[in-house]
Amino acid sequence: MVKNVVLAVIVAVSCASGTAEAANLVLNGSFEDGLTGWTKTNAPASYPVTTILYGAAQPYPVGAFGEAIPQQNAPTNSPDAAGLRAAYFVSDFSNVETLSQSIFLAPGVYQIGFSTYAPRNGYANAGDAAFVGSIAGVDLASYNVSAGPVALWQTYAGATTITTAGNYLVSFSFLTNRSPSKDIVIDQVYVIEGNPSVPEPTSLVLLGSALLGAGVLRRRRR
Repeated sequence: MVKNVVLAVIVAVSCASGTAEAANLVLNGSFEDGLTGWTKTNAPASYPVTTILYGAAQPYPVGAFGEAIPQQNAPTNSPDAAGLRAAYFVSDFSNVETLSQSIFLAPGVYQIGFSTYAPRNGYANAGDAAFVGSIAGVDLASYNVSAGPVALWQTYAGATTITTAGNYLVSFSFLTNRSPSKDIVIDQVYVIEGNPSVPEPTSLVLLGSALLGAGVLRRRRR
C-alpha cells in the first residue's frame, strides 16, 4: 500500500507541473505560422530569411537547397513543440539581416532560449556567416557559423531578471559578405516566466497532501 501511495505522489506532482506550465510569451516562436509576428529588416532582394519544412529535400524556399533538415531534437525548455517548420537565414550578401519581435515583460524572472542548426551543404561554402541571437538584452549566442557544429541541433538557454515593465526585443541577426556563404536554421524561440526547475505552488500542495496521506496509511497498517 505504501508503494502505491509513493507512486501517487509522483503522478500528482507530474500532473500539477504539466498543468501549471508557463506559456511562451514569444508569438509564433516555433514558426508554425511562417514569419507571422516577426519583423524582417535589411532583407536582401534574393534569398531573404524564410521558413522551411522539416525533412523537405527541396529547393529554397521550401527546403534548405535540397538538404532535408531534421526536426529539432536537442533538449530545450521551450513549451512549444518543434512542429513542422523552422526559420532559415541563407542570403550570401546579407547586410546584418534581422528577424525580430517586441514582447511586453512585467518585472520578474524569465527563462529565455532558442535552438540553431547549421546545414551541411551551407557549411561547405567558403564564405562565413556571423550570427547573433539576443533576447531582452541578453546575447545568448554570438558566433561565426564556421566555429559551431555542423548538422547538429544545439540549444542556447539562460535567464534574465526584468526590473522595469516594458517592451523588450527578441532579435536574430545574420551577416554574410561572400558568395556562397554558410547559413543557419533557428527554431523554438521562447520566453517563459519563472524558473521551470522550481515546483509550482500547486505541485507543493499536492505533494504535501500525498505525503500526509502516506503517513496516515502507515499508521493504520501498524
